[in-house]
Amino acid sequence: MVNVIGLGYIGLPTALMMASHGVEVVGTDYDSELVATLNEGRTTFKEEGLDELFAEAIKAGITFTTEYQVCDTYIVSVPTPYDKQTKKIDSAYVVAAMKSVLEVAPDGAIVVIESTVSPNTIDRFVRPVISDAGRSDVNLVHAPERIIPGNMVYELLHNNRTIGADDPSVGEMVKEIYASFCQAEITVTDIRTAEMTKVVENTYRDINIAFANELAKICHVGGMDVYEVIRIANKHPRVNILSPGPGVGGHCISVDPWFLVGDFPETANFIRLARHTNDSMPEWVLERALEIMRAKGIDDASKVGIYGITYKEDVDDVRESPTLQMLESMEHHLVADPCRVYDPWVDNDIAPNQVHDMDEFLDGLEMVIVMVGHSQIKGRPELFGDRILLDTRNVLGNGDNVFKL
Repeated sequence: MVNVIGLGYIGLPTALMMASHGVEVVGTDYDSELVATLNEGRTTFKEEGLDELFAEAIKAGITFTTEYQVCDTYIVSVPTPYDKQTKKIDSAYVVAAMKSVLEVAPDGAIVVIESTVSPNTIDRFVRPVISDAGRSDVNLVHAPERIIPGNMVYELLHNNRTIGADDPSVGEMVKEIYASFCQAEITVTDIRTAEMTKVVENTYRDINIAFANELAKICHVGGMDVYEVIRIANKHPRVNILSPGPGVGGHCISVDPWFLVGDFPETANFIRLARHTNDSMPEWVLERALEIMRAKGIDDASKVGIYGITYKEDVDDVRESPTLQMLESMEHHLVADPCRVYDPWVDNDIAPNQVHDMDEFLDGLEMVIVMVGHSQIKGRPELFGDRILLDTRNVLGNGDNVFKL
């Protein structure tokens, strides 16, 4: 039996996928309300294909509880934030989960850390927990998750996986568990390499995005269309520049590179610069909005709306959201009248002056800042009428009333 610890954006889909492919699974989370919701037959966040996968897993016998189980394999999938001052990983959730696992884990149990961690985290923080508990019979494995909200079910099935283990034979045992559903290549290596490869993957993308965002600033100053520049440059067979945007959100790309900066402050200079570049984008969007407002004679911020709160399109995930970062920046600048905010994917009130209806959102607005390219609006600028649009995602096409980064 596999006990999946942590039933959030990563742990829940992983548990459901394993259960629906013949693995006996119990999902555990300390949040009793979350567990109760799952036991009532409802998922806890929106994701394409998740409800169908949930139904399959329930039929296969998955159960949910707040109690850690006595079993032979544990998969720990809990948050790994970073300290915003030191940039180092905050391992508290992983350490707490490990302590709870050790209270029930039998001799020879396998504990798989799925949470993304910085290199040497398991050596520095997890192994001492095992040692302090007087245990020498637990097999540690690191199998970092590789899925993204909005495409989780597909990526669980088709993305390559890495299994890092002290003992290669244990790594092969864990590989068999993941191979129950993963149709892509599964590589077995050592733990430190597995830790590093996951962080490097996200850091690579962060740097590429930072390059695109810096190009956007350069092209704006130089009076060029950054999207046309990138489109033509990408015709070169060895060039693949990503699209600029209003910032980088989510729990992976916006967080993992800081692990390297925090742990290797003297050498991770380029990575640090990329992080600062991407973190500067919400402020850059605010500057562009003010620039357009002046040009169009808009002097009342309450006449400006912000479309989109999530960190990417067609998900309900708001972790490290560029919109929320921009709203914080507006508060810092003491903007008297907060902008109206709307996102069709966000049901809860998490932003000031947030509304939950498109018509109510647009009523009385003269300008809209599009922060997220939800399918609802892609290629449909007419939904906003004749209002001035700052399209930070380049999803609305061109028009006299459409401005870009």
